Amino acid sequence: MDSTARGDAQNIATRIVENVNKVIVGKDKQIELLMVALLVGGHVLLEDVPGTGKTKTARALAQSLNLDFKRVQFTIDLLPSDLTGIHYFDRSANQFVFRPGPIFTNILLADEINRATARTQSSLLECMEEKQVTVDGETRVLPPPFLVIATQNPIESQGTFPLPEAQLDRFLLMLSMEYPTHEESIAILKRFATDDPLLSLQSVAEPSELMAMQQEAKNIRVSDLLYDYAAKIVEATRESSEIRVGASPRALLAYVASAKALALLRGRSYCTPDDFKELAVPVLAHRLSMHASGAMNKDGSFLSLHDYAAVALNKILETVPCPTEDFSR
Repeated sequence: MDSTARGDAQNIATRIVENVNKVIVGKDKQIELLMVALLVGGHVLLEDVPGTGKTKTARALAQSLNLDFKRVQFTIDLLPSDLTGIHYFDRSANQFVFRPGPIFTNILLADEINRATARTQSSLLECMEEKQVTVDGETRVLPPPFLVIATQNPIESQGTFPLPEAQLDRFLLMLSMEYPTHEESIAILKRFATDDPLLSLQSVAEPSELMAMQQEAKNIRVSDLLYDYAAKIVEATRESSEIRVGASPRALLAYVASAKALALLRGRSYCTPDDFKELAVPVLAHRLSMHASGAMNKDGSFLSLHDYAAVALNKILETVPCPTEDFSR
């Protein structure tokens, strides 16, 4: 891949981040990782308390890329057909007609996904993995690019159905929006003092440019040493005494693809060990099944399972030897 293509990809990514920042304050890292998911063709699980900007971030990203966006509020009575669509009898045409559900979009926000039953959650598996929907035996391909951004509340368990491990493994990344700093809170107040900037947000890139970037990301160079490094990190999750079930081969493929996308977004034609270190927790932590219900902090409180997995991963990163060669050559 030539330097011009890399430069164009980095410029597009910068424009998108800056545009989303007109609405969202202080979330450059999260926006960049959402772009990684788009380039890989993966999906994102956002776990955070209500009101931290998850919906606005998803909408701003869709508008920045001129992509179709739909939001579905997941509830206990939501049916699979409410997502995928149904066949209904059209009396005027005297035949059954398919009415597409909200899944037929580019960016789908599955809000509070863990409030729906396992049956409804599982209806997303085919959509997320194969980018297609099968209704009444008829398969329909979803419009590319297709990204599911699912949210869940980590502190409220009443009336929720935990995501099964097979579903979690379909998410490329798991992120937290995090609370803003004091300075960011002041900036948010000023930004939304008179109007919602999302209402006037314009697109700064087209879907065709995103599709081209997806192809460019596949051509990013990964040395044999880094393939070995990534494989050792994933294999170490299967050998750790703290982890009951380690990361799968699918996780390893997602790990390398994410590193290539991150390198492209940062204007490089090659991956570095830092790409893999930075992405270890977002890509791998939610795929791990831990032995204990949580690790105890020094103050006696317990870590969440995800945070416990993150601690275990950071220990692995400290023990797996990191290659130090010049990967730019």
